[in-house]
Amino acid sequence: PGIGHNQPGDLFLEVTFAPHKLYKTEGNDVYLELPVAPWEAALGATVKVPTPTGRVDLKIPPGSADGRQLRLKGRGIPTKPPGDFYVVLSIALPKADSEAAKAAYEAMAKSFNFNPRANLGVE
Repeated sequence: PGIGHNQPGDLFLEVTFAPHKLYKTEGNDVYLELPVAPWEAALGATVKVPTPTGRVDLKIPPGSADGRQLRLKGRGIPTKPPGDFYVVLSIALPKADSEAAKAAYEAMAKSFNFNPRANLGVE
């Protein structure tokens, strides 16, 4: 019975999420921006990733670019059907704050034939 012995009815709830420092939501999907080292993106790596339900090991494929999204199916918001959990790769550059670090960057510059602006028509 409902309140005051009336007919039973439906209860509608509106659920909102407070912003989280690690996760963003879009619909039933959850997103995490994951910092990765350049060598992890270039060579591939297995890294630990925090999810709302605990840590998981995530394999980063070799040749991954900044902004690449890796999906963990069904690990988003637990609805029917459940949402997905997306890891968005964010390549983090080490600082060139020592002579050794500067030398490593200079060696990379000499070793790679790489111009990130090549497709812009500028040299």
